[in-house]
Amino acid sequence: MSTEATPSLIVLHASDNVAVARVALAQDAEIGRPGGAMLRVRDAIGAGHKIALREIASGEVVLKYGQPIGVATTAIAAGEHVHVHNVGMGGEAPPRAPHGRSTAPLVACEAASFQGYVRADGRVGTRNYIGVLSTVNCSATACKAIAQAFSGEALAAWPGVDGVVAITHGSGCGMSAEGEGLELLQRTLRGYAAHPNFAAVVLIGLGCEVNQIEPLVQGLAPEVRQRIRTLTIQDAGGTREAIERGRQLVGELVAQASQACRSTVSVARLVVGLQCGGSDGYSGISANPALGAAVDLLVRHGGTAILSETPEIYGAEHLLTARAANPDVAARLLARLRWWEAYAARNGAQLDNNPSPGNKAGGITTILEKSLGAVAKGGSSTLTDVLEYAQPVRGQGGLVFMDTPGYDPVSATGQVAGGANLICFTTGRGSTYGCKPTPSLKLATNTPMFERLRLDMDFNAGGIVDGTQSVEDAGAALFRLMLETASGRATLSEQHGLGDNEFVPWQLGAVM
Repeated sequence: MSTEATPSLIVLHASDNVAVARVALAQDAEIGRPGGAMLRVRDAIGAGHKIALREIASGEVVLKYGQPIGVATTAIAAGEHVHVHNVGMGGEAPPRAPHGRSTAPLVACEAASFQGYVRADGRVGTRNYIGVLSTVNCSATACKAIAQAFSGEALAAWPGVDGVVAITHGSGCGMSAEGEGLELLQRTLRGYAAHPNFAAVVLIGLGCEVNQIEPLVQGLAPEVRQRIRTLTIQDAGGTREAIERGRQLVGELVAQASQACRSTVSVARLVVGLQCGGSDGYSGISANPALGAAVDLLVRHGGTAILSETPEIYGAEHLLTARAANPDVAARLLARLRWWEAYAARNGAQLDNNPSPGNKAGGITTILEKSLGAVAKGGSSTLTDVLEYAQPVRGQGGLVFMDTPGYDPVSATGQVAGGANLICFTTGRGSTYGCKPTPSLKLATNTPMFERLRLDMDFNAGGIVDGTQSVEDAGAALFRLMLETASGRATLSEQHGLGDNEFVPWQLGAVM
């Protein structure tokens, strides 16, 4: 992506026929175009929204980032607002080759590290929590009551423990004992039970549910099973008895976990989930490219980044397949998109029903435009693997793609189950997303929102829009913040105690 800016406009590629308003533009204002020519603004245009740089004929492809984002549904005059009222999906234009940054290997002396908790299975945690996981919704209240007993000052005697987290959900029964619904739930729960940000876990069931504890635990590696304790409400004698027994178990585990210490580990042990939510017209210009630059640094140091939200790469998949490690990786990504097309059709929907109302208010017109911006989170590194939802990251490092819905809590839940020990979440409209047991960094796309939500935003990429910072410099600063956070620096959502209710597994299959 190449950019050319004026005080009022940002042009992202030389072939673009639209620009992005850096600031709100008044009707009839005369503004400078790149190259020096003047342009009269025909409509009042909000910051982050698009303006036509020249006349665009009805049926002509609208270009942003040097890529098609839609087709003009009517003739558009130079200086006119370009948005949902005059742009639609229309026909397809041939894809263009991506323009990425070089990711040459680093020399050994430059290798980065962070301070993490090395677990018995060799994985590394960025936090030191105790988890209380429900196998079924019927045990959710007991799990929450147990965790609540260790909130606030109750943990003061164990300063090395970050907290006790109840991981509860609305499923686990009323489902087939075989098939993808149960398989997906069990894979997700196993991913959390084995997560390195948990020093230990108590699994709690009712006792008669479809999602039984024993097969769930047997699917875990032996070294993980050693730090799992189990309990069923029916066998304990009831809810009160189960809560009391659960408190005893957690008390023992907290004391053990308090002995864990951080040690210096390679960045190759860092697994970062990439998320965007509440996107706006700046997302693909500032925060997403800055995160992509940080991801390129992460990958060069041997770390892993997980790009997800399959419906929100729709229309931009060619930018990923063009840099897939091999034809099989590209084919598996395309296969997941074809599955989503069929899945949406079965449910009377279309993948191009995106963007959301908030996205549109922020200046995003079509799913193509949204996807092109979303893909930028993955930087320019080689795509090395394609994972199913909640499937464990295979450990080779690099940029991988995990098939998830676009809904942020469901997507991030899959990434954490896959091993993400840090989440980076870009937002233009503003998000307060927390993600226990994994810290979640919120990255603002624009300075006004960053200032307005200062107690929720961990990083401001708005300097890119303001013209005071380059993408590369922002990416380098973000990479440093990622390492500090992985080493224990609390995110703002952690400081506010957010993130206890964001476990939302993807539900597939019949509810009976």
